[in-house]
Amino acid sequence: MSGDPAAEVRAALRVAGLEWPAPIEFMAEVGSTSDVLRALAEADSPEWTVVLAGRQTAGRGRHGRRWASPPGHLYMSVLLRPGPSVRLSLIPLAAGVAVKEALTGNGVDARLKWPNDVLVGGRKVAGVLGEGVASEPGVQSLVLGVGVNVADDGSLPDELRELATTLDAERRAETPLAGLAAAVLVRLRAWYSVLAVAPGDVLAAWRQSALPWWGRMVEVDAGVERIAGLARGVDERGALLLELADGAVVPVLAGEARELRPR
Repeated sequence: MSGDPAAEVRAALRVAGLEWPAPIEFMAEVGSTSDVLRALAEADSPEWTVVLAGRQTAGRGRHGRRWASPPGHLYMSVLLRPGPSVRLSLIPLAAGVAVKEALTGNGVDARLKWPNDVLVGGRKVAGVLGEGVASEPGVQSLVLGVGVNVADDGSLPDELRELATTLDAERRAETPLAGLAAAVLVRLRAWYSVLAVAPGDVLAAWRQSALPWWGRMVEVDAGVERIAGLARGVDERGALLLELADGAVVPVLAGEARELRPR
């Protein structure tokens, strides 16, 4: 993005038929777009406020892990203020579907990996992270962070190149960042609306786009323990269902998952 990136995104949204209802801010460099947006949320910024950055110096993924954030990629956070009819645990899954559809619209076959990764050819191309901004009596707002690896310029760290890919590398063409950001936002608005009235439709869309893990051995690092079992699907909360060796099926609400391939 060049010139006025926020204006470029807003213009791309208009081309897609959507007048964005809240501020869109761009910063050339930040620690984390989600940290900036969290402060804006606490200052009563309206729902759907968006913060984009050209580069992050303290980007993060699940459990506070560092997310490599060099220039040339999409770093965006969106403020949501979900009402009581919205199940919070399903928002990251709905966002994953939105990102997947935006990437598919750019010509790549993306798949979803529970709980928050988007893969192309088995390598990570994007991630989603939801963080609540708490107040009494509960969660007042949710900051939804989206990161997409875009530029095929060798900027990904060496240790990630076997595990990650970029949109441009998969498309073999350059992707306009403003258009990609707008595509994600359009699909996010659509799926967030569906989530409020038909959460089952969101789950169905997520399952349809998920990696074909069902019936396969999966291990989840849930922080204090590792759980291994046959993946049997996701429940109405978005929890991963694992069938243990004794036949019991347990729901796992959060963690890092990977398929255990036969040796």
